[in-house]
Parts: sequence; structure tokens; C-alpha cells
Amino acid sequence: MMSRSYTNLLDLAAGNFAALGGGGSSRSGMRRMQRVMTVPGTLSELDDEEPANSVSSDVPSSLTSDRIIIVANQLPVRARRRPDGRGWSFAWDEDSLLLQLKDGLPDDMEVLYIGSLKVDVDPTEQDDVAQTLLERFKCVPAFLSPDLHEKYYQGFCKQHLWPLFHYMLPFSANHGGRFDRSLWESYVLANKHFFQKVVEVINPEDDYVWIHDYHLMALPTFLRRRFNRLRIGFFLHSPFPSSEIYRTLPVREEILKALLNCDLIGFHTFDYARHFLSCCSRMLGIEYQSKRGYIGLDYFGRTVGIKIMPVGIHMGQVQSVLRLPDREWRVAELRQQFEGKTVLLGVDDMDIFKGINLKLLAFEQMLKMHPKWLGRAVLVQIANPARGRGRDLEEVQAEIRDSCKRINEEFGQDGYNPVVFIDRDVSSVERIAFYTVAECVVVTAVRDGMNLTPYEYIVCRQGIPGQSESETEVDGPRRSMLVVSEFIGCSPSLSGAIRINPWNIESTAEAMNEAISLSDGEKQLRHEKHYRYVSTHDVAYWARSFHQDLERSCKDHFRRTCWGIGLGFGFRVVALDPNFRKLNVDSIVAAYEASKNRAILLDYDGTLVPQLTINKIPTATVIRIINELCADKKNAVFIVSGRGRNSLEKWFAPCPQLGIAAEHGYFMRWNGDASWETSMQNCDFGWMQMAEPVMKLYTESTDGSTIETKESALVWHHQDADPGFGSAQAKEMLDHLESVLANEPVSVKSGQFIVEVKPQGVSKGLVAERILTTMKEQGRQADFVLCIGDDRSDEDMFENLSDLVKRGLVSSNTSLFGCTVGQKPSKAKYYLDDTNDVLSMLNALADASEQFDSDDDLGLSLDKASVS
Repeated sequence: MMSRSYTNLLDLAAGNFAALGGGGSSRSGMRRMQRVMTVPGTLSELDDEEPANSVSSDVPSSLTSDRIIIVANQLPVRARRRPDGRGWSFAWDEDSLLLQLKDGLPDDMEVLYIGSLKVDVDPTEQDDVAQTLLERFKCVPAFLSPDLHEKYYQGFCKQHLWPLFHYMLPFSANHGGRFDRSLWESYVLANKHFFQKVVEVINPEDDYVWIHDYHLMALPTFLRRRFNRLRIGFFLHSPFPSSEIYRTLPVREEILKALLNCDLIGFHTFDYARHFLSCCSRMLGIEYQSKRGYIGLDYFGRTVGIKIMPVGIHMGQVQSVLRLPDREWRVAELRQQFEGKTVLLGVDDMDIFKGINLKLLAFEQMLKMHPKWLGRAVLVQIANPARGRGRDLEEVQAEIRDSCKRINEEFGQDGYNPVVFIDRDVSSVERIAFYTVAECVVVTAVRDGMNLTPYEYIVCRQGIPGQSESETEVDGPRRSMLVVSEFIGCSPSLSGAIRINPWNIESTAEAMNEAISLSDGEKQLRHEKHYRYVSTHDVAYWARSFHQDLERSCKDHFRRTCWGIGLGFGFRVVALDPNFRKLNVDSIVAAYEASKNRAILLDYDGTLVPQLTINKIPTATVIRIINELCADKKNAVFIVSGRGRNSLEKWFAPCPQLGIAAEHGYFMRWNGDASWETSMQNCDFGWMQMAEPVMKLYTESTDGSTIETKESALVWHHQDADPGFGSAQAKEMLDHLESVLANEPVSVKSGQFIVEVKPQGVSKGLVAERILTTMKEQGRQADFVLCIGDDRSDEDMFENLSDLVKRGLVSSNTSLFGCTVGQKPSKAKYYLDDTNDVLSMLNALADASEQFDSDDDLGLSLDKASVS
């Protein structure tokens, strides 16, 4: 049964999920798996109808320490049917990263796993299997029906996400396939099933949730919708493609928004993180900030941390295999087999991105270019069984076999085959033995998220800590060489490796020759450098670092006010200061009616008219409301805008009692009959002749940018430019202008898609101060102040409001309402959702106003003398 709280997500993705039949067993009458408590033996039923905005759980926490729930596509458990066919036997998968990362977590932290099994379990056995896995392994299995698993994993994950994240575009129906929305629907439904398993065990006040890899990128939205303050981390183990590739995905924004419901998102390399940040900027308009070494995205008041940390290997596991007696005789056997030969080794999964055939071609080229290696160099290529399937993979496999056959036929001799191709499962002992005898490991993947083969090789060549000299001689000298593709995640951390472009066959061939031709001393120095890094940056270091950053990212969760908004994958949590709340119309109307002298200061763009509308002329409704407010003699109403005075004067000509502050207050007019005044006398605008050429230079080189020339300011707009390039140019221009205008009496500021240069001492905050000072001097000290705005320039007004009482401009009993438009972090104490809310509220104030027929003493009537 689907939770009604989540039908928006499913409707968005699918439209009809009934046909898919749910995520797990569909056996009629079968009881649901009971919710697992942290107290053994205590169970309760899952309540599917819990409100979407809940921030607590009906599962009471019995823990005195934190717990982390690790969610991945597969559990770190091996399962096999018992020989008698009655039941299952289970064992930890020692090779699983999910199991190994426990070493980096606090000793007192409980770890619970949620994921699927690699085997199909009959629905009649699922309850027993689930109970066994929970009691013995602290694992909660997510049983997906065969049809759903096929569409979710082999369908959307392997046909769409995995190729795209490895830079493969579906150019034709026969090459990569077309986007299939039914597979996306299955992906969302499978993610919802994993979510339901999390709900069964979660203690949202205490638990961390750490989600792994691209299989579960929709899961954060489900979790965040149910538990607003849940601490969620996500780590992507694959590459993240450039924005030019990622933007081809039809559900690109849905996935980005789902990931942004996490608190921390981890990537192996800066390149992957940079691509993700670029996608957020180009597709969602969200820019990142870097502060004290931490990268963060401000997403509706929540800071989503970005973690860059390549995963490492489990040193203890590799060293334990090195100690096995089987390893010693296997090493001796291999040394005898390759006696007098230099062994180059490749260990790769059999898939289309590992570049195995490119490696074979490069080795073939090396033998041609350097015939001295004929009969002396051997390339051993271990190909782990393929996890995917398809025609592309079959073509690659056939190409590899043809290359192996050709090379051995052309360069082989009696007792010598230059290529040894091992296309089968290889045990850990055998793999470690090959690492031990190999002079060089070659990785030519054309795209790979991380690839830990070089790390394992380095540790194996180092041997067991504490070895005697004699043992070291048996295992070989402690030296190693690496030839690695620049397109794999571990490449940046291996500075002593020879990095290659695997597509360049000749260059790769030369790199192979160089690697095995270097002196032993050089190989040893490079090995020592690599071993220092690998041994200190192991999987425990990676897990510990991620968990510490997740704790830091979540430290303010329970201090801030959070609530969820949006439908489907547009759902997000808004996190704001506890004192920040929506402006209540009834409350402000009551304060309005009780007051005698009111100051109402209104921004224009984004406040009275929508920010993105092309036609900026005020509507008849805006004009009517403004005139009704101005008609009350208790009111002083002002438009305070960054726009030029000519357009504002023209647009508001029907409002004779309205005051206008144009260009952020440089020009000011108290009503329609008054003259325009400037906030500064004898201002020198010679700086414009210095600033304008700089802006023109950037305008010419930035397509879509424009310059707006005001009477007192210059503004460079880049809203219509390429998002990434425009933002970069704005930062560069800001530095350039600050340098050029360092000795001029101007301020240079950046805003939303703008860079503005204006005279110093001009701001909306000073406008508010000037108006309130004048009212006080006239004996009409304001007892009601309303300031509304939507952008950064309006924050000056809101900031000044908090100081008005201290400075004596208003009394302590004054009703102060600083209100921003939109739910976002602000110095204002109140917010309204949009311009419609603003007009509705102002209309309510207009209805409560006292109307006068005469034009006498309307609004704030000031002569020039009183102003000066």
C-alpha cells in the first residue's frame, strides 16, 4: 500500500503505479514486516499515514549514543541456499565497502544496514530471512519484486544513469537506448520501498542516515518530506558528469532537487563536485560559497555541504590476505611461471568503460615500438565477470578476445604468450598474488568513479608490516609503478604515477615502456610516496572524515524553524531563524488601526510587481491600493527602489501623494508636487568615466550582458548570459572595478545577476532613517513602521529597523514590521510568499484606512526648508 503522504512524488514520476505492484511481496494477506525497534523484542506496526511534515517519530529512542543507518542498493552480506534446499545461510561480505567503513565510525555508534540481497528470496521466506538478518547482522533487507528490480536496476540504473554518468549519450535507439519513463517510475517506486524500510527502524531525533550511490538518488526527498530535521548524508561512488552531459537527462531537475534534500553530498574528486555545482547553478540558479575550506550551497535557508574525499581501501583486510599460507605458494607458482619476464598487470571489471581493449592495443604498440620487450614483457589481464549486459558489452568482449588472439599470434613464441587473459572469477588470494609479482599495474579506464586497484597493488608490493629482510626478498623489493588513466577518480591522489590519456595509444605505449624501464631507485621512491598516502587515507579515514562533516553540517538542525513546501520532487525544507515567521494579516491590521503616525516603505521590483515579469508598469490594482493608503493622513507612503527616477515618476503619476526614493535613495521626492532632491550635494561623477570602459570590456566578452546607466550609478546585468560564465565574469569585474575605483568615493557591490557602482552613503537604510527623522522633527514620530522588499538592497532597511528604538527615532511601543518577499534567510523578522501576498496584505491595510475627500494635510507634506 502506498502512503498517501507520498502520492505527489509518485504521481509526478509515474501517474499510475498500481500496475507495478509495489516494491516487495505482493502475496495476498501477507503481513507487513514489523517495525524494528532499538530495544530487542519490542515491535510496533508502521503507521503509513503519518503527516508529511512530521519532525518526530512514533519510535521512541532507547539509545544513549547516536546511530547511523547505512542505505545502499545491496547489503554487505553474502547469501546462499543451504545444500538441503531448506533455508538460507548468510555471511558478511568482507569485500564490501559498507562493512569496511565501520572502522572509521565512533566505537559506541550502532550501525544498521538497509539494502537488497543479491539473491531472490521467495515471498514465503522473506519474513524469516528478514528476522535472521536483523538479529544476526543488524541488516534490514528490502525485497523488491523481480519485475520491479529488473526495471529499477537493469533498467533505469544501468540503461540510463550508469552510462550517462560515464559520459555515454543515447545517440540512437540501438546505441544506449531512448529514455523510458516507465523505468524512471520504477526507480522512484524502488526508492520509495527503501524509504519505507528506513521508516520502519528510524529514530529521527537520534539517527544519521548515510545513503550510497546513484541507485538511491530519489530517496532523500522521501526522507526529508517525512522527517524535516533528519540528518542525511549521500555519497556518490560514480563520476558525476559535466553539465553539458547531465542536462540531457529528462529528469535532471528532479534528481538534483532530491540530492539537495541531503545535508552533505560527497564526491571522490573536485571535478565531480565541480560538475554537480555547475549543474545546480545552470539548472536551478543556485550558487555555492566556499568558507574556511568548506563548500556549501544555500538551499532555502539550509546549507547543503559538499564533501570531496576519495575513498580508500581497508588496509587490514589486504594485509590479512597477504598473511595467508595459500598466498605464499601461489606467489611462488607465479614467479616460476613468469620467471625472467616483466609482468604488467591489469585488473578490471568487464564493462564498456574500463578500456581493456585500449590497454591491449597500447601493449601491442609497445612491442612494436620497443622490440626489446619481445619475449620479456607479459601483460596479464584479469577481467572480472560483467555485472551488466547488452549488445555494447558483447561487442567489447568480442573485440578484447580478437585483440588477445591477434597479439599472441603475431608476437608469441614457444613458451611465451605476451598476453595472458583471465576471464573468470579470481579469488582474493590469487589477485593479491598477481599484485605481488607484477612490476607495473596499468589502468586505462575511459571513465571510472574511483578504482581501488592501484591502492591494493601498492599495499601488496609493500608487503606485511614488520617483515624481516629475508621475507622481503621472498616477496620482492618494495617498489611499484603505476600507469593510470587521467579519467579515474584515484588519479589525482597518485602523484607519482604516470598519467595517460587512454585514447592516445602511442602515448600509453610509451608510458608502459617508461614504467618498466625506470631504475629501481626511482620505482622505490615513487612507491614510498604512494604508500604513505594509501596507508593514511584508508577507508576508515574516509568514513571518519565524512561522518565528522555530516555532524558539522547538521549542528543547527534543532535550533532552526523548519517546514516543508512544494509538491513532488519540488519538495524542500525551508530552515529559518526561530523568530522569522510569516506576516499575519490580522495582526498587522490591528497594529495599523491602533497607530496614529505610520511610515510605509515599499520596494518595487519583486515586491509590487513580480521580479521575472517583462512588463514592469504597475497594474491598476497597485495604483488603487497606493492611492487608498496615501489618502489616509496618518500615512507616509514611499516607493523605495533602485530604479531611475524618470520611470518611477512616469509610472506613479496617478499617485500625487506618494513619496518616491529612486536609485536606492540618491534621488528623493516627498510627493507629486515636490521637487526632486539628492542625498548628496555637489557629487562628482567623474568615476563613471573610469568604470564604464571596464563594464564595456566585460559586456563585449560576455554574450547576453548589458549595462544600465543611471544618473547616479552604473549597473552591469548578466541575467541573460551563460550562468557559469556570467557569474565568473561578475566576480572578475568586481575585483577589477574595486581596483580601478579604490580611491573614488563609490561602493562596488554585487547582487542577483548584477554588479553595481554607486556613490558611497547611498542606501535604502539611509532613506528609511531620513524619513523617520523628518517625521520626528515635525512632531509626528512614527508608531507604526512597515518596510517590504525582496532583495539584498532591502536588507539595509531591515537592519536599520532594529536600531531605531536605540537611536530614539521611534519609541519602544512602535510596531515595527520588516518583511521580505519569499521564504529565505533575511534580517527581516517577517516574510510574505510572493507579490500576490504583498498586495493582499496592503489591500487589507487600505480597507482599514481612514479616507478623506480633501487634499489638505494628506500624507507627509514637507516643504524644502523642513527637509534641509
